[in-house]
Amino acid sequence: MDRPQFYRFHQGDRVLPFAASEYDARLAGLRARMAEAGVEACIFTSMHNIAYYSGFLYCSFGRPYGLVVTASESVTISAGIDAAQPWRRCHGDNITYTDWERNNFWRAIVSVTGTGKRAGYEADHMTLAQKALMDAFLAPSEAVDVAPMTMRQRMHKSPAELEIIRAGAQVADVGGYAIREAIREGVREIDVAMAGRDAMELEIAKRFPEAEYRDTWVWFQSGINTDGAHNPVTARKLQRGDILSLNTFPMISGYYTALERTLFVGEVDEASLKIWEANVAAHEYGMSLLKPGASCAEVTEAINSFFAERDLLQYRTFGYGHSFGVLSHYYGREAGLELREDIDTVLEPGMVISMEPMLTIPDGQPGTGGYREHDILIITEDGNENITGYPYGPGFNVV
Repeated sequence: MDRPQFYRFHQGDRVLPFAASEYDARLAGLRARMAEAGVEACIFTSMHNIAYYSGFLYCSFGRPYGLVVTASESVTISAGIDAAQPWRRCHGDNITYTDWERNNFWRAIVSVTGTGKRAGYEADHMTLAQKALMDAFLAPSEAVDVAPMTMRQRMHKSPAELEIIRAGAQVADVGGYAIREAIREGVREIDVAMAGRDAMELEIAKRFPEAEYRDTWVWFQSGINTDGAHNPVTARKLQRGDILSLNTFPMISGYYTALERTLFVGEVDEASLKIWEANVAAHEYGMSLLKPGASCAEVTEAINSFFAERDLLQYRTFGYGHSFGVLSHYYGREAGLELREDIDTVLEPGMVISMEPMLTIPDGQPGTGGYREHDILIITEDGNENITGYPYGPGFNVV
């Protein structure tokens, strides 16, 4: 039976998170970088770069997806199972590949790129198996890793991106207040988490009536479960005196924001209060350091010294903050903008970064548990703008 290897299936009205001019500007920036690097065609396979340059956020389910960008074309490559949805949700052209013959994904890509080109790809995402297929089908004159240069572009947010990130921070606050209202002795972590998630999804749907709704989530941890920042929700029941970690994560068209707060159920003991107040002080100090011209490493070292002076540095478990944009807990990362000792990136206006110091006191010690505060800050010309509104500290969060 003779079936097509790929085809175009375009129907319905196009709906995107941003105006066409926003994607055109991103593609223009990418093409300028491609020209500097001598790259003739980029083949993107990651969710974050495909979403950043086209608006389409794919659902893989074991199938490959792509975006091909040349000097004149921008084409998403999607599987037939999605029909015309990828076209409706992308900027530029879209080609659908079929399952009738293995590796039709790469045949669709070659139809755009041709062979023998200097091709860009994402070395931090493409598997060894897919890289071998790229080499076989495209026969590139050279394969160039373009992941670092695209990451640097994504670190600088446009006004349109800042608008959606501000909205996301406000939605995270809505989830935070809903969680606070749901906290009481005997309630399970999962029940509290669902209250926060539902409130955020309803708020996103109200603010963005034409968006796709997916991936918004909550990590709500209690007691010993607070020791790790990414510990999943359980059915543990809250007890009086428990330390809590509130973490709301709204997702809007691939854009991630977050709110993270320490709380206690009913009362907080003296040892815990001392640790909590020290972490809040570090949080406030850290936010004061986030300004143009400061490097990530310098900010990190300053907070390290702050904790060391209080004999608390040994309880720090990870860096003090990270970038925001097209990312989530299972795709995307702008590792070049993280507050760690080994990152020398200098902060510039238009970058977005969190301040989130965390101390984990081991079980059995006075003040046991994980303490974390988290605000999102936009770097401005002369300092920063804090776009997180939910209060931090003991005055509001002993519930």
